[in-house]
Amino acid sequence: MTPPDASGSSSNNRWSDLSRPPLGTTALRRGLVREGGLWRRVDVVQRTGSTNTDLVARAAAGEADEGSVLVAEEQTAARGRLDRQWSAPPRSGLFFSVLLRPAEVPVPRWGWLPLLTGVAVATGLSRVAGVDTALKWPNDLLVTVGDEERKAGGILAERAGDDGVVIGVGVNVSLRADELPVPRAGSLALAGAVNTDRDPLLRGVLRSLEDWYGRWRAAEGDPAASGLQETYAAGCATLGRMVRAELPGDRSLVGEAVAVDGDGRLVLATAAGVQEPVGAGDIVHLRLA
Repeated sequence: MTPPDASGSSSNNRWSDLSRPPLGTTALRRGLVREGGLWRRVDVVQRTGSTNTDLVARAAAGEADEGSVLVAEEQTAARGRLDRQWSAPPRSGLFFSVLLRPAEVPVPRWGWLPLLTGVAVATGLSRVAGVDTALKWPNDLLVTVGDEERKAGGILAERAGDDGVVIGVGVNVSLRADELPVPRAGSLALAGAVNTDRDPLLRGVLRSLEDWYGRWRAAEGDPAASGLQETYAAGCATLGRMVRAELPGDRSLVGEAVAVDGDGRLVLATAAGVQEPVGAGDIVHLRLA
């Protein structure tokens, strides 16, 4: 333990904020790692740049198997889509990555993994925190603070060699209003969570992810047969909205989000009377359709 400074506190002291107790590796392993289960190893580090970067490197070095979970109390170089940077105070959220190797699933269906993770995280948080978490296509987690829709988390998937995918999850748990990185950000606490203890929250999310991943893998990645496509659509706040899709090449497309197709793409009905699928891009919610 790092000793406190002369004022009696230290930013490096993991016990310096008793309202945000540290996670325990032993307890998490005891609760999550079991014979025949998905999760094989759980590691908690106090501080790192990015759990995704670290776990991709471990996989490349042959030091991580499917079901490896890497959790950080603090990330200093966390990344979102398009390499956007974000940060949060130590122990204020869930910051973790998992390694999956869905050998039974055709690679073209792997694009469903971020959406699957979104469903699993939303389900787990609803059960444990009592917060209604909605999904913004493709990878944002939304909560309601007052009467305002705010982003409380995100998901980032990266390939790990030819046979693996590392999926990173970041969720703001106990952030206060004065700690938010931007005014429109949110947290479970600000959304009225009944539980902000990160240990049961993390366990709930990982158990939900294990369940959904097992269903999807058993169906060979078929989003309809596994129930994933229907469940994602039911929890997707983007559907039924007028949106603007910011596309590669400085293009944009405006339309009503009417469906998520079998490839996980967002389908927009445009003013020209055509339906166009969007596979990648930033989505801006404009208004309810």
